[in-house]
Amino acid sequence: MPPDPAGAFSPTAPERILRPMPAAPRVRPADLFTPEEWAPFQARSGWIGPLLVLHCWGVILLAAAAGVLWPVLIPLCVAVIGTRQLGLAILMHEAAHGGLSPNPRLNDALGHWLCAVPVGASLGLYRPYHLSHHKYAQQAEDPDLILSAPFPVSRASLRRKIVRDLTGQTFFKQRVLFLFRAFASRRDGDMAEGAVVTGRSVASFLLVNAGLLGAAVLAGAWWAFFVLWLLPMATWFPMVTRLRNIAEHACVEGSADDAFRAARTTRAAWWERAFIAPYWVNFHAEHHLFMHVPCWKLPALHRAVRARPQGGRMEVAPGYLQVLRTASGAGGDAARPYPR
Repeated sequence: MPPDPAGAFSPTAPERILRPMPAAPRVRPADLFTPEEWAPFQARSGWIGPLLVLHCWGVILLAAAAGVLWPVLIPLCVAVIGTRQLGLAILMHEAAHGGLSPNPRLNDALGHWLCAVPVGASLGLYRPYHLSHHKYAQQAEDPDLILSAPFPVSRASLRRKIVRDLTGQTFFKQRVLFLFRAFASRRDGDMAEGAVVTGRSVASFLLVNAGLLGAAVLAGAWWAFFVLWLLPMATWFPMVTRLRNIAEHACVEGSADDAFRAARTTRAAWWERAFIAPYWVNFHAEHHLFMHVPCWKLPALHRAVRARPQGGRMEVAPGYLQVLRTASGAGGDAARPYPR
């Protein structure tokens, strides 16, 4: 068909509106596994999810106690607590998929009140937003596309973003300026839809954090709430959240067309799991393939998928430093730093 400069063959505006949005490519379990092989990945646990929530809060409390008893450890404690605040957000994400408990009420109560609200989020608002991300992953309609589309950027640009995170500027932009609707008509990589959605849970966030402040006062360490809870939330938490977003979807070739390349999995050493990627969040390619598999089963799913021929198409990075090199490669060496 010849070109159509006059638009004679172009859809009218109503036709464009009624045309369904393209969903992301999908893979069925049956494409890779027999029913017997798939059965273990379908099984849900009634106790692992609550135990993970307990573990996350236990690490936070132990790190806070260490910072109070040995103030020289406060910088390390800020990093540990900030990473576990991300851990709470990750467990909220697990609850959005019904993964914290087979009991829906318990799943939602844990995910909302013990995971989402303390870090300023809302499970009820986050769930439909996040499921839309899965439905349209890396398509134009993906609400998270703004987090990955700008990459690669220059090293200077990435450095500026990390400095904004670690100096509290990102936190101020998302949590304070948002209250004044300063970004109601403008979105960017610091103020993506995810931040807007989770920013609506202000009253419950203030209530729960008032309780945390009261607990610190009763413990005789009022200052710990500000130094060992708010400071990590304002600095380390935004930074590791950014690193997580970059690692999951940025600079993955063919991510819009191939379900096996909709996201990246990043191999994480112990220190990366401790300070960047808790609770198996680094296995993101597997999560996008089969989003209802519980997070603690993702390492086994990774091995199972990679054992199939199709698994060779997955994007697997050897570590977060390599991902950052790729994401900050604009204008520099474009060679891929690791094999697919």
